[in-house]
Amino acid sequence: MQKEQAYVDRLHHRVDVLRGVASRSVEDALTPVGTGLQARLERDVLVAERSGLLAALDAVDGSLCFGRIDLADGATHHIGRIGIREDDTEHTPLLIDWRAPVARPFYLATGHTPMGLRRRRHLTTEGRVVTELHDEILDVGDQERTGFEDPSGDAVLLAAVSSARTGRMGDIVRTIQAEQDRIIRAPHRGVLVVEGGPGTGKTAVALHRAAFLLYEHRELLAKRAVLIVGPNPAFLRYIGEVLPALGETGVLLATQAELFPGVHARGTETPRAAAAKGGEHMAEALALAVRDRQRLPEPGDPIVVPHDDGDLVLDWEIAYEARQAARDTRLPHNLARPHFAFRIIDALTAQLVERIGADPYGGPNFLGPDDIAQLGKSVAVSGEVHAAVDELWPVLTPEGFLADYLAEPLYLPDEDAEAVRRTPGDGEWTPSDVPLLDEAAELLGADDSAERAAAEAGRQERIAYAQGVLELSRGSETFEFEDEESETLAAHDIIDAERMAERHEEADHRSAAERAAADRTWAFGHIIVDEAQELSPMAWRLLMRRSPTRSLTLVGDPAQTSEEAGVGSWGPILEPYVGDRYEHVRLGVNYRTPAEIMELAARVLRAEDPSFEPPGSVRSTGEVPWTRDAGADLAGAVARAVAELTPAEGRLAVIAPLALHEEIAAPLDGVEAGAEPDLTRPVVLIAPRQAKGLEFDHVLVVEPARFGTSDLYVALTRATQRLGIVHREPLPEALR
Repeated sequence: MQKEQAYVDRLHHRVDVLRGVASRSVEDALTPVGTGLQARLERDVLVAERSGLLAALDAVDGSLCFGRIDLADGATHHIGRIGIREDDTEHTPLLIDWRAPVARPFYLATGHTPMGLRRRRHLTTEGRVVTELHDEILDVGDQERTGFEDPSGDAVLLAAVSSARTGRMGDIVRTIQAEQDRIIRAPHRGVLVVEGGPGTGKTAVALHRAAFLLYEHRELLAKRAVLIVGPNPAFLRYIGEVLPALGETGVLLATQAELFPGVHARGTETPRAAAAKGGEHMAEALALAVRDRQRLPEPGDPIVVPHDDGDLVLDWEIAYEARQAARDTRLPHNLARPHFAFRIIDALTAQLVERIGADPYGGPNFLGPDDIAQLGKSVAVSGEVHAAVDELWPVLTPEGFLADYLAEPLYLPDEDAEAVRRTPGDGEWTPSDVPLLDEAAELLGADDSAERAAAEAGRQERIAYAQGVLELSRGSETFEFEDEESETLAAHDIIDAERMAERHEEADHRSAAERAAADRTWAFGHIIVDEAQELSPMAWRLLMRRSPTRSLTLVGDPAQTSEEAGVGSWGPILEPYVGDRYEHVRLGVNYRTPAEIMELAARVLRAEDPSFEPPGSVRSTGEVPWTRDAGADLAGAVARAVAELTPAEGRLAVIAPLALHEEIAAPLDGVEAGAEPDLTRPVVLIAPRQAKGLEFDHVLVVEPARFGTSDLYVALTRATQRLGIVHREPLPEALR
């Protein structure tokens, strides 16, 4: 123990040194040393680099080193969250990053297949203090014994899964199991589907896979970023500390509601409306609705455009030909609009040319090319012409278009149209609106002509200024030697105005994740989706646009599908995009849920599918789930059960239908109904769908008869220790 403590002290001393160097580098870089572009660029790059290093060093301070492997050849390696090297000429490794190939035997070696190991040691620390050691002797012929042997090899794992919850997910880097390790280190290509029931660690595996990919493919993913999509904000807060603890801080975590820049969808709607909006038929309905906005004048009722040389007539035939030409470009609506406008301008110009220059005797038109061009220009700048084009082919924004569409939803079955109908300005955008906004943006295209014109004007202004600077430099050149050229180079000798202007453009030094969050068209290097079975077909269209290379890890459990819009199985999700070219793996061991609780939860699904088999639990607590009839006083019964179950340490979740939250919360101190759940509090009140992906020491399920089958299965499988059920209405048959 003393030797390991001394080594851990050495590691932390090295981290402290590195932290001090990084901190001083940031401070020095922020000290003004010059005003030139090069100085600013170097400063910003250094600050970003050193700040990221500093954040990583701060995040991994706790439990920095958690293992050691002793090889049969006598070599020894300590394993930790990040790699650390000594400051010597050889850069001697002090701590091996858990993702490095040399660390893999720590997770995979067994007595049957020792992979060259003599011994595997698990270190448990509190802060910087080593508190426990557990050794596994893998070479059965090894006579050396340390007093820390763990015959079962499971003590560290069981201690981790049995420990009190904190309201935040911890990493599993100390206890990664062989089946999990194979998924985490799976080759970086294509689509990987990770299916697993409750407690199998699929979320933790996905997060560690993100960390591994960032380690293995740092250059690519640092540029393109990794996106992790979770089911709700509480879940993202719950997992938010895992990747920083593994030394990774540059990943974008988001819910579906946050995937359209500029919109944070906080609104609510009925499950029926969400299901209708998520259906794949919505894509065709929106496309048809966009085409409806490309209008024509009524036959026999043309648009009359005033002009100095006489009214111009924009009739159905002219508009139809222009519309067909614009549609034939196959460009999005806003990008095709200039093609429509040019055809209209050409047709109206032709009217003027014919009116003004026609030869009454049938000869060639009197107007020459310059005259025709001048007439065309007068038509193109006409406000009345622009108004006519706007009426027939308006510029549309995704938000404006979708708001109008939802007010009068067309091309949908009547029941779907009624479910999604909403008065413009009535309520906030909802999460199921976000894929529709993204679809609308694809159909419309960005009308960025004004922005591009402004950017080009700014560029030309910078070039003109740079040209003036260079001319001033040339004019102030001194000639000390009249008969020979000066050997001194001036600015105008080595750079032109355009390149000089480019050097003074402001560079974007945001991280890839920050830039990706603000760019709807960003293509991510890899996307990880948790609770993937819950996403609708429209949500998958959005995500696949973000991953043109189809590099994804999808994590979920079809048995836990509860959203009406959820696809619920992998084939229908993936076949439209990759066919059958995806890898499907299953996690079959339940590390979280005790066997007693899992058997009760399995009965719920077996009531509908007698062949259902849950993942096998690795432990039993002896605590049998209990049920209690509340009688008339449901809130009082819940309050008494909460007092009974609230742990001295750890967390308790009361999982109840939203409609009962006000009633239940009233007698509970510190518990608010309707508030965003704070998972770090001892007691939290949540709905079943808010509980997805979360875990608690103890769970109290209230009024299970009001839950759907999947929601009830989710609620029953969140506890690591004890489960209680309080009800006023009759229990479902499976729970009796």
